Amino acid sequence: MAAEANSARITGKIQGRDILLDGPLSKDEIRDRVWWWQTPHPQTTRQQRDLRHEYDDSRRDVITTLGGYYEVPRDRHTPEAHELTDMLHAELNPDE
Repeated sequence: MAAEANSARITGKIQGRDILLDGPLSKDEIRDRVWWWQTPHPQTTRQQRDLRHEYDDSRRDVITTLGGYYEVPRDRHTPEAHELTDMLHAELNPDE
């Protein structure tokens, strides 16, 4: 899927890796990209390597949006993670 020139983009630093979210994305797609290391069933060798990589968790995982910086909760199932997902979804899908 190609992103339009004026589509929303959100960047982040998650588990020591840079991520980019290009809209539009569903809430499930957002969760999978932001909390990629919690993927239950890796389907590729690269995903398996990603799950095993070493990470110094003393650094914060953050997302940068038009509204500012937001810390990414470690657990994708917390109320804070659901709120972050809803906010990211609204920003990436402004026409909904």
